Amino acid sequence: MIYEGKAITVKALESGIVELKFDLKGESVNKFNRLTLNELRQSVDAIKADGSIKGVIVTSGKDVFIVGADITEFVDSFKLPAEELVAGNLEANKIFSDFEDLSVPTVVAINGIALGGGFEMCLAADYRVMVDSAKVGLPEVKLGIYPGFGGTVRLPRVIGTDNAVEWIAAGKENRAADALKVGAVDAVVTADKLQAAALDLVKRAISGELDYKAKRQPKLEKLKLNAIEQMMCFETAKGFVAGQAGPNYPAPVEAIKTIQKAANFGREKALEVEAAGFVKLAKTSVAESLIGLFLNDQELKKKAKDHDEIAKDVKLAAVLGAGIMGGGIAYQSASKGTPILMKDIREEGIQMGLNEASKLLGNLVAKGRMTPAKMAVALNAIRPTMSYGDFGNVDIVVEAVVENPKVKQAVLAEVEGAVKEDAILASNTSTISISLLAKALKRPENFVGMHFFNPVHMMPLVEVIRGEKSSEVAVATTVAYAKKMGKTPVVVNDCPGFLVNRVLFPYFGGFSKLLEFGVDFVRIDKVMEKFGWPMGPAYLSDVVGIDTGHHGRDVMAEGFPDRMAVEGRTAVDVMYEADRLGQKNGKGFYAYEMDKRGKPKKVIDPQAYELLKSIVGEQREVTDEDIINFMMIPLCMETVRCLEDGIVDTAAEADMGLIYGIGFPPFRGGALRYIDSIGVAEFVALADKYADLGALYTPTAKLREMAASGQKFFG
Repeated sequence: MIYEGKAITVKALESGIVELKFDLKGESVNKFNRLTLNELRQSVDAIKADGSIKGVIVTSGKDVFIVGADITEFVDSFKLPAEELVAGNLEANKIFSDFEDLSVPTVVAINGIALGGGFEMCLAADYRVMVDSAKVGLPEVKLGIYPGFGGTVRLPRVIGTDNAVEWIAAGKENRAADALKVGAVDAVVTADKLQAAALDLVKRAISGELDYKAKRQPKLEKLKLNAIEQMMCFETAKGFVAGQAGPNYPAPVEAIKTIQKAANFGREKALEVEAAGFVKLAKTSVAESLIGLFLNDQELKKKAKDHDEIAKDVKLAAVLGAGIMGGGIAYQSASKGTPILMKDIREEGIQMGLNEASKLLGNLVAKGRMTPAKMAVALNAIRPTMSYGDFGNVDIVVEAVVENPKVKQAVLAEVEGAVKEDAILASNTSTISISLLAKALKRPENFVGMHFFNPVHMMPLVEVIRGEKSSEVAVATTVAYAKKMGKTPVVVNDCPGFLVNRVLFPYFGGFSKLLEFGVDFVRIDKVMEKFGWPMGPAYLSDVVGIDTGHHGRDVMAEGFPDRMAVEGRTAVDVMYEADRLGQKNGKGFYAYEMDKRGKPKKVIDPQAYELLKSIVGEQREVTDEDIINFMMIPLCMETVRCLEDGIVDTAAEADMGLIYGIGFPPFRGGALRYIDSIGVAEFVALADKYADLGALYTPTAKLREMAASGQKFFG
């Protein structure tokens, strides 16, 4: 053994060839933490010191190659002074450069995922051979940063600037065939041939058949682009990427600027340019929020996994109520491998559900993400029925009928008599109390909420709602089923609106107040979209459905009368009474016309303005900042209350629920991280400025305590 550590070993194989193997003890994956970086330093030094070594192959002892840097470790280092952070980055880069400069040929055998720092390790080698099922990429922009272990330097010099800009700015994972096509890897093989292929490459380099030094040289030099080519390449790319990423996500454009600045330098100076830009991004609030988002997501996955031990396996599911929602749930279940019965009392409902599932599966085929044969299998896994005949074998039933407590109770009681005693019943209600619905059941311990968001195939969140009598097995099984469907489950306790809708309606409450003061809803939409929301509150109301919002508001007002009850008519009442239901009937705050692709396009409708005049009271001048505060303070305050009331266990779950459920701007990290970014004391003071607007704007006693003691929700 030439070197043996806890993450890396170096051992002799044959004829002077050694294997440097990443195999981090105690972990299921390899990642670049401080231990691994330190051992890579020692491994490279040990190889340099051994004159008998003629070649190196780099392998992994895990199912993946290296998933990237250990964000949990590196996030603390981002708080260091900039100069210290730059120095540390360059010290780490020296390890990769010394590996690249070894006097013998090097080949990396990529057996699985190689992302971020893992792929940067691969780029430092002379040759790369990849398993056909593996993926490689540099996804750092998704964390608000860009590659920091030489990725912006080596990748353009390996695959060309245009390809590198696309890979880095998009941050996507790339399949083996695509990597081979652009020259990111030198060979693609099946898993059983990986080791042999890597050995073959290194032997050919040792024999002189392959000139590894010539292969290495471009990575040490400036980019082979003249001034005009540079201008055309970089300026065009910056304009296009800026348009795609938008102003709130600077990392993709900053990555291109870094490649451009370093274009006329050799490796060492280019790495210095990369390090300076990397540190600049690492210090931004966007990076802090997006990294926080990543860590929150990891926490959610861990909590969901904790349920696995007691969860029952769902082999057959059912959905009650077909239509668009039922069809979406059936599609999601069947496409992820769980057969599902789809029951409705009407033939039209069944047909609508089947059409929805067929359309969604067809879209996957059209995009090349599913073969026609697999589409057929998925469609066959959806079994339409108008009776309970086969329900005796079902493990979980998702009820998705009309949002009416009496109807839901009747349907749930009926299906309870048709299923086996340990089958789980779950209601896809968006606002109605699970404990209330459970009163109609003989086995309330087997009943939970399972709230999907529309459209089901696009929205990642599922709220799993624990009622007063829901058993842990019922909760765990529903969580496991949601995961199996490819969703991110968040477990919440029961209350009107649960987490997401309870928080969303105070946001709409702020919108209503603005309209009462005579503020133009189009202006409000533009301000909130600039703030980062995917759509403003008027447009969102139309998409959700004015009738849905009207019903939900009444449920919330009954549940929280002290702050959510309203006096007199509101904008939602005006629209509802005028039968302006939003996109579903072509008119709401906006009117809707079909565009060339057959999708509804919003247009200004003067009639909407006329209707809204009836609810305008005292007009008030408001700034754009006021609009943001009118909307965001109640949303954030209700999120605080949900955490304090134990509706959600952690700040991470609260924030992720809003990001995944209603599109809270990811670069702001969530409602509670948004409060942290302002400062808890500053947020309380800001809320007090709007105290005349009512109880939705009143800080809780505990939040005032946090402000006084300098506490934060994160860190």
